[in-house]
Amino acid sequence: MISMQAQRNELVLYGRKLISSRLTTGSGGNLSVIDRAAGLVAITPSGVDYLDMHPEDIVIVDLDGTVKQGRYAPSSELDSHLALYREREDINAVVHTHSVYATTIACLNWELPAVHYLVGFAGTKVPLAPYATYGSRELARNICETIGSGNAVLLANHGLMAVGADLKTAFIIAEEIELVARIYLQAKSAGEPVILSDEEMHRVIEKFKTYGQRT
Repeated sequence: MISMQAQRNELVLYGRKLISSRLTTGSGGNLSVIDRAAGLVAITPSGVDYLDMHPEDIVIVDLDGTVKQGRYAPSSELDSHLALYREREDINAVVHTHSVYATTIACLNWELPAVHYLVGFAGTKVPLAPYATYGSRELARNICETIGSGNAVLLANHGLMAVGADLKTAFIIAEEIELVARIYLQAKSAGEPVILSDEEMHRVIEKFKTYGQRT
């Protein structure tokens, strides 16, 4: 009997936070976490409203995508989640959003440059993965080829993928990148924003390693 109860509870909690934080609407976007020791991934189901979702609705799959437990079909972006987990062992959670400002930039087919130092949550910038049909293996390939060692990637005409060592981290990255995307669009509407250098962003990223409280 597969449990992963803690992961199920966490996915339901952060699914609701996607709505309350206005990072998506309805059942848009998706979230997952991996248990690397067990070789299993817990992922939100396809087409189920986050406000109606319960822990037992979360789908458990193996790294080949075979459903091991769950009454629903897994998220349509399952291939992208699995590809990221296979590509990078430092990724333990994936958050995919349709947040308005990040998606607007993605629909313009722009990258998100370092207009504000908070882009450092993702890297020196947020790159843009070329468009491919949602849920396709082509999209999964584009995401993995574009994200590199960063923590977020824009999906052309689609949305944003954020990754992290845990679900809380991936969610925070999605939130911070949405804020920077809004700042960038507002700055572009008033003039041409000044972009921070890669050198400065590398300094910021180093400082982030010691940010916050330490126990």
